[in-house]
Amino acid sequence: MAPAPQLMDRITVRQDVFGGKPIIRDLRIAVEHVLGMLAAGDSVETILREYSLLEPEDIQACLLYAHRSIAGEDVHERLPVSSL
Repeated sequence: MAPAPQLMDRITVRQDVFGGKPIIRDLRIAVEHVLGMLAAGDSVETILREYSLLEPEDIQACLLYAHRSIAGEDVHERLPVSSL
């Protein structure tokens, strides 16, 4: 597993994508969507198969983001904002 700072670097925010919601590596794949798939019971393998641009570390990054959010960390302030 990649170190937490490297995982969090995979989560970015672009104001022009999904209204500034956290996304994965500047792709048009929202962290919220991946977490929803996991919550619905989809396996990591299913998600990776359906979204071929994703990597296993992206799924880990989404889970870390969710954990830190629930733990009360201010994760939004730490996310890189892309000017694209």
